[in-house]
Amino acid sequence: MSERANVQPADDHVVLGKLTSPYGVKGWLKVYSYTGPMEGILDYPEWVLRRGESLERRRLLQGRRHGKGLVAQLEGCTSREAAEALAGAEILLPKVELPALEADELYWHQLEGLRVVTREGSVLGRVDHLFETGANDVMVVKGSLEADAIDARERLLPFLPEEVILEVDLEGGVMTVDWDPDF
Repeated sequence: MSERANVQPADDHVVLGKLTSPYGVKGWLKVYSYTGPMEGILDYPEWVLRRGESLERRRLLQGRRHGKGLVAQLEGCTSREAAEALAGAEILLPKVELPALEADELYWHQLEGLRVVTREGSVLGRVDHLFETGANDVMVVKGSLEADAIDARERLLPFLPEEVILEVDLEGGVMTVDWDPDF
């Protein structure tokens, strides 16, 4: 069944998706996936569910595509009532369980919080989050006068390596961009 022991703090995890609502009467749930492709979330045999401050592990018993989304059945969830109790939970994965990347690849969560600086040295702010669009991914950079940014504006920068994103220094916590601060 579910396991609450030995679950790391939430900041050691990445959010893979969310359980949205019950599906049927046998404990299945609709799943909103943040992975690309969306079915990628089903490749992980165990999920950590977060509801409020509570974290618990649940084994994924079955999952499949259904219409434009996904449905899944988790260990210990055998009724609609049990599914209703889990609806709204975020699906997390410990960062240590993420697949290894090639040397030039990064996960989005590694970029969040980086200080964004133009090639001329102007601090635009910090990466808040990224999102997908049809053309390219977009990085949301939030300025803050307390963080030595040039202003408190929010900027949307296209995530285009070598065009806009010139350098990412994870150890130094800095991303250098080719971007006009007036945009």
